[in-house]
Amino acid sequence: MLKTIETYLALRRATGFAMSNAEYLLKSFAGFAAERGQAYVQTQTAIDWAALGPSIAQRDARLKAICRFARHIRVEDVRHELPPGNHFGARKRRRPPYIYSGTEITRLIEAAGRLRPQGWLRPLTYATLIALLAATGLRISEALKLTFADISSDGLLIRETKFRKTRLVPLHDTAAAGLQRYLQRRGPGSDDDPVFADAHGQPLRYITVKGTFDRLVGKAGTRPSSARRPRLHDLRHTFAVRALQDSPTGRDRCGAHMVALATYMGHANIYATYWYLEATADLVRDIAMAGDAFMSEGKRA
Repeated sequence: MLKTIETYLALRRATGFAMSNAEYLLKSFAGFAAERGQAYVQTQTAIDWAALGPSIAQRDARLKAICRFARHIRVEDVRHELPPGNHFGARKRRRPPYIYSGTEITRLIEAAGRLRPQGWLRPLTYATLIALLAATGLRISEALKLTFADISSDGLLIRETKFRKTRLVPLHDTAAAGLQRYLQRRGPGSDDDPVFADAHGQPLRYITVKGTFDRLVGKAGTRPSSARRPRLHDLRHTFAVRALQDSPTGRDRCGAHMVALATYMGHANIYATYWYLEATADLVRDIAMAGDAFMSEGKRA
């Protein structure tokens, strides 16, 4: 089975997947199956191996890794069985995002502008970074990896993202102007220089940015609920939700808008974008009203 696993991993990696965790899981399963004298995926063996995970979520993830592998290799050899992917009944729950108001974002940027300089453009750097995240919905990792070479008149080139994709993110005129003001203060740099750098010219580290942002949330007077504590990543969630709230009316136009948003944000599939439809009460209410109209009037909402 190990040879088949290696072939499977090589194929998936050729299409851009890292597969590091999958490799560990599949080889662990192969060893477990070998101890039982089995050279093919057997449903009960897969379930028994997956059940060794310490939590339901981990058992579910282990079994699903086997299911993906089995689904692939069964095309050539039906002696491999396909285990039921929902055997453990795990259901992934995503934490509800904190959606910032426009006033809160303004206060965060203003609070960043009052940071102590510490010998470099720290206040302007953080103010620009927060404003850019709010205006574009970039992942923080994407923003921190930006170099001078990634900035063009057409927008930001986001290279090798979370899913190993590269995309171009156009900027609104105001966002482009704000970024240029920061770069002018920052001074010229080579193509490889990071856009957001520390006092030593090195890229800002995520842990440092997160700690500073968490303090800014308090200084900005943001009042979180117990269930939705504001996070740095919620700037991305806020961008997506606002974009959907401003979506054009009409099912066809809304669908096209959703596809465009998924592409802009670099989602691996459209389902990640659809999740935002249930992220706020306003969007859920809109869905409920459309559903009610469809059911009561017997025609398209």
